[in-house]
Amino acid sequence: MPINPERQQQAKQYARLRHRLFALNLALTGIALAATLALGLNVWLKQFVFAITRDAWLATFLYFVAALFAYTFAFFPLAYHRGFVLPHRYGLSTQNFRGWLADQIKSFALTLILGGIVVEIIYALLRDASGAWWLYASAFMILFSVVLVNLAPVLIVPLFFKFKPLDDPELVRRLTALAARAQTRVRGVYTLMLSEKTTAANAGLMGLGNTRRIVLGDTLYKNFTPDEIETIIAHELGHHVHRDIGWLLVFESFTNLAGFFVADQFLRWSVAQFRYESIADLAAFPLLGLAFGALGLLTMPITNAFSRWRERMADDYALAATRNAPACIRALEKLADQNLAELEPEPWVEFLLYDHPPLGKRIRRGEAFAKAAQA
Repeated sequence: MPINPERQQQAKQYARLRHRLFALNLALTGIALAATLALGLNVWLKQFVFAITRDAWLATFLYFVAALFAYTFAFFPLAYHRGFVLPHRYGLSTQNFRGWLADQIKSFALTLILGGIVVEIIYALLRDASGAWWLYASAFMILFSVVLVNLAPVLIVPLFFKFKPLDDPELVRRLTALAARAQTRVRGVYTLMLSEKTTAANAGLMGLGNTRRIVLGDTLYKNFTPDEIETIIAHELGHHVHRDIGWLLVFESFTNLAGFFVADQFLRWSVAQFRYESIADLAAFPLLGLAFGALGLLTMPITNAFSRWRERMADDYALAATRNAPACIRALEKLADQNLAELEPEPWVEFLLYDHPPLGKRIRRGEAFAKAAQA
């Protein structure tokens, strides 16, 4: 199907607004952290927490809870505009405010639990592991990520979306056969009820090992042909064929090591500059956030470039596995229109922010494959 020019114009507007909100969020977060340090709120909060308890574990958790509440409250207007107002303005959301707010509360609770675990472990290592804490913290984060990926389909995603087995025996047969050819074992094909919250289409593989499954958003299943769906799932299977999960873990291992090493150096510098008691001083928590945030920004282009490389490989696998470039092209064109995805972002935007190649480049790659197959 041809690209809808009107939808592409909306996609450009939507992308620019999202990029501005992203930049605004970064700037305001940096300002908030700097203000916290300048006003001494970090020290005041530490003193307040230790007036309640002298237990290091409980004090760490209370400090994290207070910081998370303050951040969530201060940035709620921005989250509301980015997550509710803007998607409704461009017809991408079907969720009412009550449902959206319920999801925000669930997300907050998950962050409180999972983030609390991470912060507790990191501060325990800061207190006990001396100079080697950053090595142990890196290893913990890799293990924690693997556990989360494995549990996501059965514990986390169902908190926000309903799953049900796909009621289409022929399509289930085609997709499981496709997975078998890719030597990827899946635990079934499911429909994810995206339409309760969004008009955007999505599909993929979720989980690892015994929790891995093929998942089709109902917004995709209703609007895409079986051939088009097959090319989309073939792309996802390409990641497993190329062992991208393993490569991603290796890549994340290096970035985690770099991040925690920089954080270690930054914390040791801050002890001398701000007269903190040690690198495990709770008052240095905002500095830890600044260190990780700054390094994340610096490494984001490298991380995204790595991701785009692996995504191109997955596209090539899908084209070769299905031998159906026209269906692949149609699927990408439909995704562009349905999801308001900008076909041709500016090069600097792609370099900094895109973890997938832009859809325009992916479509042209499919067209080149089709021409080569006809030659």
